Amino acid sequence: MARRKKIYEGKAKILYEGPEPGTLIQYFKDDATAFNAEKKAVIEGKGVLNNRLSEFFMLGLQNIGVPTHFIRRLNMREQLVRQVEIIPLEVIVRNFAAGSMAKRLGMEEGTALPRPIVEFSYKNDALGDPLVPEEYIVAFGWASQQDMDDIVSIALRVNDFMSGVMHGVGIKLVDFKIEIGRIWDNDFHRLVVADEISPDSCRLWDVETGRKLDKDVFRRDLGSLTDAYTEVARRLGVLPSNVTHRPRPTLIN
Repeated sequence: MARRKKIYEGKAKILYEGPEPGTLIQYFKDDATAFNAEKKAVIEGKGVLNNRLSEFFMLGLQNIGVPTHFIRRLNMREQLVRQVEIIPLEVIVRNFAAGSMAKRLGMEEGTALPRPIVEFSYKNDALGDPLVPEEYIVAFGWASQQDMDDIVSIALRVNDFMSGVMHGVGIKLVDFKIEIGRIWDNDFHRLVVADEISPDSCRLWDVETGRKLDKDVFRRDLGSLTDAYTEVARRLGVLPSNVTHRPRPTLIN
C-alpha cells in the first residue's frame, strides 16, 4: 500500500491527501488535550467515538440543507471530506453560561441566556484563541461582512438542529464551537461546516442530573471521558459495537 501524504496534524486529528483532487482523509486520534495542550492524555477509543458522532451530526445537518465538508465515513477512524479553505475562526454558540463566559462575566454556570449568543475567536494557539469582534474579522480580511452574516445564519441553524437532537435524548446543549470553510468554484465560494462536531467541541449536560458528558470531564478530572462520550453515542444510537467501555487513559508527560 502506498504511503499517504500527511497534509496537517492537529491536536485531535490528522489530515491526509485524499484519493481524488479536492478531497482529504480525516483521521481521528485518541489524543485528548485541554488548557491549550498543557494537559494531555491518550484515551483509547476516543477517536472512534468522535468519528461516528461527527458523521452522525454532519449527515443530520446535510439532511436539513446545511452544507458540510463531509462526504462519507471510510472506517472506524477515518472520513473522506472535501478540502476547504478554513476561515481562521472558531464560531462559538452559547445557550447557557459556562466555561470562559461564566468566568469572564461572573455568571453562575448553567444560567440560561436570553437568546443564543454567537462569539468568534481567532484560531491561534500561541495567542490562546482570543475572542475577536466582527469588526476585527472584516477589517483584517479573515471574512467579508457577507460571509459573517452567512456564518451567523449557519451557526444558528446548527444550534437549532443540535439543540433539538440533544433534547430528544435528555441532553442539554450548553454551547459548542464549529469551524467554517470555503469551497471555491472559480471566483465564487460557498461556506460549509468543516472540521468536526463531537463532544470534544460541545458542552453537553444531562438534563436531569447535570452530569457533564463532554471534554469538561477530562478538563476537570470528573471521571472517565470515554464513559461520557459512550453515553452520548449510546443515547443517539450510534455506538460502535467494538469500543471498550472503560479503557484506561495514558497520560503524556
